[in-house]
Amino acid sequence: MTQENNTPVVRQMTGVVVSNAMDKTIVVKIERQVAHPKYGKLMRKTSKIHAHDEENKCQVGDVVTVAESRPYSKTKTWKLLSINASN
Repeated sequence: MTQENNTPVVRQMTGVVVSNAMDKTIVVKIERQVAHPKYGKLMRKTSKIHAHDEENKCQVGDVVTVAESRPYSKTKTWKLLSINASN
């Protein structure tokens, strides 16, 4: 999977920071809507991912964009791209 200029496509997600207690690590809650397989009703599904925050800039409640990256640790495989807003 590459774009036209031969750079790899990187998955990006937007979510809300729910924890910044660890050093250089944030926990981001990602919400998505999926249809129920039988009834078709839209349901909210949430995932929590650990992301690398090199400068410890994020606060709880910030809306951030994270991108998939190399593994930084056992559970941390995302990195912070930008802080979009605060709630």
